[in-house]
Amino acid sequence: MEALTVAFLLVRFLTMARRGRTLLVLLLTAASAQADTIVLKSGRRITAASVMEEGDRVFYETAVGRLSVRKDQVERIERGGSGAGYSAADRAADLGIEGPKVEDQGGEDVVKATLREGNIDRAYLARLENESATSAQGARRVALAHHTAAQYEAQKGNMEGAAGHYRRALTFAPEHLGLLVSLSYLHLRRSEYTQALEYLERARRVDPDSADAAKLMGWAYYGANKIEQAVGEWKRAMRLRPDADTERALEKALRDKETESEFREGETRHFALRYNGSAAPQLAREILRVLEGHFGAIESALEYAPPDQIGVILYTRQEFMNVTRAPSWAGAMNDGRIRVPVQGLTSVTGELDLTLRHELVHSFIHQKGRGRAPIWLHEGVAQWMEGQRSGENAGALVVNYEQGQYLPMRAMEGAWTAMPPEVADYAYAWSLAIVEYMVQTSGMGDVARILDRLGTESGEGAVRSVLRLDYAQLEAETAKYLKKTYRPPTS
Repeated sequence: MEALTVAFLLVRFLTMARRGRTLLVLLLTAASAQADTIVLKSGRRITAASVMEEGDRVFYETAVGRLSVRKDQVERIERGGSGAGYSAADRAADLGIEGPKVEDQGGEDVVKATLREGNIDRAYLARLENESATSAQGARRVALAHHTAAQYEAQKGNMEGAAGHYRRALTFAPEHLGLLVSLSYLHLRRSEYTQALEYLERARRVDPDSADAAKLMGWAYYGANKIEQAVGEWKRAMRLRPDADTERALEKALRDKETESEFREGETRHFALRYNGSAAPQLAREILRVLEGHFGAIESALEYAPPDQIGVILYTRQEFMNVTRAPSWAGAMNDGRIRVPVQGLTSVTGELDLTLRHELVHSFIHQKGRGRAPIWLHEGVAQWMEGQRSGENAGALVVNYEQGQYLPMRAMEGAWTAMPPEVADYAYAWSLAIVEYMVQTSGMGDVARILDRLGTESGEGAVRSVLRLDYAQLEAETAKYLKKTYRPPTS
């Protein structure tokens, strides 16, 4: 955007800053905006992070670990792309933990046959199962084929398909450590902590000294609000195989543990709350009551209920800043746990009520969208369900769209943390407008269906499947809606 446009937006969008902005860290703090693209001789393009050439293979990082292709299959490597194929959602929550690196050991013929001309050869998989599953060596080949297929699906963003292949592989190799850890990672990506722990406990029985299992168990316990156990697992992982990711995770968990050591606790069916002992107990009880009320409304709107309890932490302002390291403008944070400063409050104010609802919507969207929901959808839906509407900002949004100086939806899919405040205000307003158009035109059911599609499709792909519109068309339709709904007719 040009400087003049940004200044114009700063004046018009002051209403967006009337409350302290909330900070969605769940998806915002991970991968670099830059990525590399591997162009294969077949024409297929693979966008990924950390592309490296080693010997006769080209290795690249994906959501489930390190994959590779033979160098003689590669036409060229394009450095420094947009990163569209490896987004912030492809890393583990705000702790920056990546998936396990599972190397293929042998079986090059199986890997090559499983992926034929850039796609999974499902007929080969079926034939391999029928012909090879009767012997131990044959079962290992079947497991390798499904492992290859799972990695391919995960690289495409189809986490449902990847999980299905991993589960199938485990029927042939039930004690394969790499398969158990990889499947647990996919469950963790979807905030399914109980299921992840089931596979991680199996992995520990196979190899009690697995650093990967300890690392991911720490994340599972952390997500399940069991900080003591998370600290223990991450300390174990550091003893087994120190690395920077685990060190950062442990440092964060230790800050939580120290701050929350004297916190009181409260619990309902859907929430596990911890709060500073100086906070009024009646405030904690009221917050739980308010959250339970919001839970039912959001569950009805999005046709989904998170399977595990959601953690909620209440802080003093200083504790909030010390633990979260959030920017000064942040009024709350959601990093898998809803973190809210409530210093000086004795009851739920209107502002706190809206903040709790906003953050709870993020928790629902993250889990229903399998951790892959674009940020514009996160923030647009959260604002809509707070009760915000586009009236005051509609005119400015239309003017900017018609002048071609708007923020494209693709630029709002990933992290917003690097945006200048005035551009972030614009992004909030534009995201709300897009979601408002969607809901007012076809109902909240389409939002729920888009979230369901994100398990197997990109953000734009899910929008196209449900609305029959690509991003550019959705932007145009949103501008038309704003102009028709809010702008008075010109004479």
